[in-house]
Amino acid sequence: MALSDVAVRNAVLGDRALRKLTDQGGLYLLVKPAGKYWRFDYRFEGRRRTMALGVYPELSLKGARAAQASARKLIESGVDPMAERRMERAVRRLKIVNTFAHVAEQWCATRGASWSQAQRTKVDSVLRLYLLPAFGSLPVSDVTAAQLLAAARAVEDRGAHETAHRIVQVAGQVLRFALLARLVERDCSTDLRGLLKPVRVRHHPSPKDPREVGELLRALHSYGGDPATCAALKLAPMLFVRPGELRGAQWAEIDFERAEWRIPAERMKMRAPHVVPLSTQALEILRALQPVTGRGRYVFPGLRTPSRPISNNTMNAALRRLGFDRDTITAHGFRGMATTLLNEQGWNRDAIERQLAHAERDSVRAAYNHAEYMPERRRMMQSWADYLDGLRLGADVVPLRRAAS
Repeated sequence: MALSDVAVRNAVLGDRALRKLTDQGGLYLLVKPAGKYWRFDYRFEGRRRTMALGVYPELSLKGARAAQASARKLIESGVDPMAERRMERAVRRLKIVNTFAHVAEQWCATRGASWSQAQRTKVDSVLRLYLLPAFGSLPVSDVTAAQLLAAARAVEDRGAHETAHRIVQVAGQVLRFALLARLVERDCSTDLRGLLKPVRVRHHPSPKDPREVGELLRALHSYGGDPATCAALKLAPMLFVRPGELRGAQWAEIDFERAEWRIPAERMKMRAPHVVPLSTQALEILRALQPVTGRGRYVFPGLRTPSRPISNNTMNAALRRLGFDRDTITAHGFRGMATTLLNEQGWNRDAIERQLAHAERDSVRAAYNHAEYMPERRRMMQSWADYLDGLRLGADVVPLRRAAS
């Protein structure tokens, strides 16, 4: 039952050391000898957290509910409200020089620890090439929506629509950081919504016809380059993870006994840990590679710098050397190939989506634990490896339908 103003005002300890009066949606009043305190319990990334909202009567029941609603909006947008509050306090303690360049520098220093290397590279590129030359020396409060639009449209006119959108996005994040530091009154980048041409979705090409897939697989197995690249080319269609996740694989993540590859959250696009069941074929490839690269950190180390994984372009360059152009296959295209063929074979769509580590748009589906589909994912990954072997060896393969449960 929801609390009332009267119940909050009259709440006393009685003979208890503390008392908890529950309101709704995780909001409650904690009554202690020293006073009455508003608390909000919530879950973020699978963990229960408690946020202090304020002290009664300075914060009324109405005010506590408003603070809870604001925190819920942040959670729904993928932001931890407690982390947001810590950042606000840290920003206010900073002595920021009031120029766009210095605000951007402080933003990168504060936020950059959670970025992937790819994200950091994109942000640095946008700042260095577009935003700092145009706005770096300006007071951040002097940056206007019209100026941002002009900078973005200059890039858009060259056909670089995605970069134009990224310019507005990065500028908006810097301005929001300045807003938290009370250096600007609002983020003017929000005025540009809908004014740029939409970004065309680029689908990663890949063969879908079984005969063409068989030809591709035979070519991959014929590659005679570096052993790490050879193994990565064989595993890419079999595991269909994102190229960055594959090339960054570490031996510590491989569990041969459980036949699993456990990718930690910080290396995943969706920032959630991911499990890849390993088929007998995948284990065989990894065991053959282990004597070659197993003494180092990375499963697929770079040829010139073993302390780092193979580069972004290594696998695509190998595909070009094998005679496959960009319109035929890319390293990312193996995911689309697997998605199409596994769906055609009748596998559970949810199991496929979980294995692809896609973000679930449906909130009900997202509530399911990823491990609930693990038995089916194990069967699917072994069946998929067997199917690919059949195509590669030129057998007359009949796609295996998922057994009825």
